[in-house]
Amino acid sequence: MFCFVLCQYFIIVSMLKRPRTPPTNNPALDYQTADSEHVLKRSRPSGIPEEANNLPVNIMPSNIYPGQSRAHSMYSADDLPKTVVANLNLGSAVKSMDFHPSQLTLLLVGTNIGEFFLWDLSSGERITSKKFQVWELGACTMILQASLANEYTASVNRVLWSPDGRLFGVAYSKHIVQLYAYFGDGDLRNHLEIDAHIGSVNDLAFSHPKQQLSVITCGEDKIIKVWDAATGAKQYTFEGHEAPVYSVCPHHKEHIQFIFSTDVDGKIKAWLYDNMGSRVDYDAPGHSCTTMAYSSDGTRLFSCGTSKDGESYIVEWNESEGAVRRTYIGLGKRSVGVVQFDTAKNRILAAGDEFNIKFWDMDHVNILSIIDADGGLPASPCIRFNREGTLLAVSTSDNGTKILANAEGMRQVRSIENRAGAASKAPMVGTYGASGSAAGTSVGADRSSSLGPVITLNGESRNLPDAKCRISDELVKPKSWKLTEINEQSQLRSLRLPDSLLSVRIIRLIYTNSGGAILALAYNAVHKLWKWQRNERNTTGKATSAVPPQLWQPSSGILMTNDISETNLEEAVPCFALSKNDSYVMSASGGKISLFNMMTFKTMTTFMPPPPAATVLAFHPQDNNIIAIGMEDSSIQIYNVRVDEVKTKLKGHQKRVTGLAFSNALEVLVSSGADAQLCVWSVDGWEKKASKYLQIPSGRSSNPLAQTRIQFHQDQTHVLVVHETQIAVYEASKLECIKQWFSRDSGLSITDATYSCDGQTIYTSFDDGSVSIFTAVGLKLRCRISPTAYMPTTR
Repeated sequence: MFCFVLCQYFIIVSMLKRPRTPPTNNPALDYQTADSEHVLKRSRPSGIPEEANNLPVNIMPSNIYPGQSRAHSMYSADDLPKTVVANLNLGSAVKSMDFHPSQLTLLLVGTNIGEFFLWDLSSGERITSKKFQVWELGACTMILQASLANEYTASVNRVLWSPDGRLFGVAYSKHIVQLYAYFGDGDLRNHLEIDAHIGSVNDLAFSHPKQQLSVITCGEDKIIKVWDAATGAKQYTFEGHEAPVYSVCPHHKEHIQFIFSTDVDGKIKAWLYDNMGSRVDYDAPGHSCTTMAYSSDGTRLFSCGTSKDGESYIVEWNESEGAVRRTYIGLGKRSVGVVQFDTAKNRILAAGDEFNIKFWDMDHVNILSIIDADGGLPASPCIRFNREGTLLAVSTSDNGTKILANAEGMRQVRSIENRAGAASKAPMVGTYGASGSAAGTSVGADRSSSLGPVITLNGESRNLPDAKCRISDELVKPKSWKLTEINEQSQLRSLRLPDSLLSVRIIRLIYTNSGGAILALAYNAVHKLWKWQRNERNTTGKATSAVPPQLWQPSSGILMTNDISETNLEEAVPCFALSKNDSYVMSASGGKISLFNMMTFKTMTTFMPPPPAATVLAFHPQDNNIIAIGMEDSSIQIYNVRVDEVKTKLKGHQKRVTGLAFSNALEVLVSSGADAQLCVWSVDGWEKKASKYLQIPSGRSSNPLAQTRIQFHQDQTHVLVVHETQIAVYEASKLECIKQWFSRDSGLSITDATYSCDGQTIYTSFDDGSVSIFTAVGLKLRCRISPTAYMPTTR
């Protein structure tokens, strides 16, 4: 039954796959979508080389340099989050936890007495906590009112952030689901209260079945319901389980949205959003009470559960056949309670079992590692990874939570040491490799230094051998931030990138998407690529100021050099864009646009000779062959590299275009210009949806050629706007300004700004060489770095 129906489902999915843009007039050209598994050979227009005619559109990050294998080797246990870096004292047993999707150190915890807590691990602060309380008792059913009159208590069964991190939901053991809106900096507001089920609400999840956010709930009443997350209106009701529904797992394949559900008797069903009943009905291994989860890239399905006899199972499913693909070995035969599990980085499975945390590589059935987190865990602890897999939260038997970290996670939370007044005089500045422009080449983060102290957030601290400070119990109390001033070279670690080529001023700078290299464009139109090697000193192979990178060139010795044959370099506006898989760079320095292969440095093609000259470039997020080109004449051209054709021209700016950024989530292109105007364009039809001019502060005269740059936050809904007079964060779809920051010094101009790779901070550079660090939410100034701290006194 399952195999037949699910095969029908995948046939439907395959039928729905269709080109993302209309076919060209050349019948031999078949548009290549992001679903292609390989590059098809196609005829091409004259003048376009075969390599340029078939740019792969797989946007998953990959290692692109010779000598780096693409094959999956066994995941290293050294990369697992094993070191205890914090203890959270909650006072009641943990039932559910969830990390914020983009603020990687923001942890939501729900307990068995109906209380939830929000912790910021990077600052060591408990942001807020709330106990169970019905907001509008009169609006609840009489059954719930009677239950609460008898006993006004409830347990939290599930806490969960929405995909964009703006909302989170709390499911209680009595009827109720509450949604909260989170605006950052402790600003938490009641959003919706839903009397969802009779009895316990066992699970909740978020999905987008109709291009709008919905919340899915399931409960003791054997029913699954779908609600509009904005209004609370009920959209769907799914009935068919014969036992209480234990968990829900929504997902989508192409345009098909569906929900997996499991009940306490081990039955698994699948539903489409059509009220037509379940499409799948089969048994979990051992008829176990089961939860299901996809890998973070959405390509692999796993489940973990415990039978009534206490035997636990963790398996990977073959969706197309409705069968178990592999069963992982090592879970206990007499588990206490239902074993919980989680996935990380598309490679790791973890489960809390037998007073330990057990890890598996997804591609290997045998246990990779077992840790006890220094003891004190319950028989079946609750566990949760953050999105990057750098931190792991695990519940303890003494009503608390331990935070475990790998080396990268240590660097994310070690700022606790500095913000609590540590004895060290060298505060760490977390400049992680964001994929965007940077202020310079000499300020870097320590990404491979020794681990700091283990912080106990209830007032204790336990040091590793090299720890140098202790944290007082004031850490759990809300406190105001103090601006950190960094003026001395001893206060940070900086690195001047080695350069054997001609020393020329750097105009543009960007981290590769993999985080392991820096690409620069110099004034003389030559590109430079610095790459960090994976070795004993740098086990991650990521950018770090602790180990110098290599100025990388292919064995041929050629350089990636832009066309400047008829260019006045003083008037040119150099620009470049890197494809999502780091395989190609599109670049211009006032002349023709060049397309380079990042592995060979070969020029694949050149096109669009000026005038007008290109001033900004951006790859389409779903197809490397489609690029947006901002022009000196204020237009934006949507160009198809494969067919060497401008598909459309967008007109809305009054001066040269200086910024372009795509949002895959919103399906829009945002543009900015020297006219200080922002425009939003729909990628489906390319019509203009909104436009708005920046608010220039009174008394400030803006340079008529000042560049306005933009960068999307990881949530793909908020966009950072950078102008010489300000930085600002806008909600992209409607261009609603959420927050602005203006320099009080009218003589000080902003030169650039970028999000950190975790999206929590914004690094902003100024024309005096200083760098300021702001919170991404609220734009609060937290740190200022003087140029004397990183610029050498002599060359």
